[in-house]
Amino acid sequence: MERRKVGILGATGTVGQRFIQLLDQHPWFEITWVAASDRSAGKRYADAAKWKLDTPMPARIADLVLQPNTPAANTGDVPKIIFAALDSDIALELEPLFAGAGCAVISNSSAFRMTPDVPLVVPEVNADHLPLLTKQAAYTSKSGGYIVTNPNCSAIGLVLALKPLEERFGIESLFVSTMQAVSGAGYPGVPSLDILGNVVPFIKNEEEKLQEEVGKLLGSFNGNGIDMLPAKVSAHCNRVAVIDGHTECVSVKFKKPVTREEILAAWSEFQPLVQHHLPTAPAQPVIFTDAPDRPQPRFDVGAGNGMSTTVGRLRECPLLDWKFVLLSHNTLRGAAGAAVLNAEVLAKMDLLPGKHLHTKTGAGLAENELVNA
Repeated sequence: MERRKVGILGATGTVGQRFIQLLDQHPWFEITWVAASDRSAGKRYADAAKWKLDTPMPARIADLVLQPNTPAANTGDVPKIIFAALDSDIALELEPLFAGAGCAVISNSSAFRMTPDVPLVVPEVNADHLPLLTKQAAYTSKSGGYIVTNPNCSAIGLVLALKPLEERFGIESLFVSTMQAVSGAGYPGVPSLDILGNVVPFIKNEEEKLQEEVGKLLGSFNGNGIDMLPAKVSAHCNRVAVIDGHTECVSVKFKKPVTREEILAAWSEFQPLVQHHLPTAPAQPVIFTDAPDRPQPRFDVGAGNGMSTTVGRLRECPLLDWKFVLLSHNTLRGAAGAAVLNAEVLAKMDLLPGKHLHTKTGAGLAENELVNA
């Protein structure tokens, strides 16, 4: 099968490096273009990037020359599929330029998550929101470009656990307190003297993002926009001295009485993508552990190749109805992996620019077949 050519914006940063790690041997996508800041443009990737991952820098990527980070300034061919790993203020400027140039911009940034015509997507949760991208001005113009985003790293793990519960029982209100890993702050991130032996009970804008994104993710697409989930959400967000893995303590009030067995069944039966054989999708998105002291980042962060949410400590809540603890990998499921999975779903739905994937594989799906799965 001929792989689709893709590019990475912000390729030298920590999320950009995760994109490279995940896409280097991807069966559907091939990295042919990398871009970074003006000070890095023109350099070999290996000379500009300070590699921070636990696997070697791919030799082929090491020799790629970093390109300017605007489509107009590029001398080489810019692929029509762009994975963006940019700070939000830079994303506000650059992502619309690439969408306007006809690119599918699959973004990890917060810049456009709550923009009414931009899909905010976790495929197992709300793939049916993706047709919203056809409402964007770039898409309806001659360019055919668009922006699709994945959520905040804490919101992703949370809504994976909540989606099967909301579908079956309805959610009236939600309380969540997060313990977020230092890798979520990027590199160099939080200074060691601020975090070692310490908990920092503030992450700028994090509580606001978590509270509003849950409503959009668990809302419904009405054909023109998203009707937000009306549940009340209260979040506390804390930075802790853990490298990878966001832990969240969650209490939920449901719209009707629910038993422990019903909750466990909802999680175990939640496999909305399994029949579509997406390379990055975990077979079991939500994994329950009945160990009394789990999940823990040291032992559980790699579940489902880092793409599953692990849930434990399910018990009755004297204030709301039920409470539990969840853990998800913040730079895999919560960042680069989430965007790669979004791209795989877009390919299956024939919403990526260029050749339709199923013309090569016979595995493509009609749009409504995936979103209603």
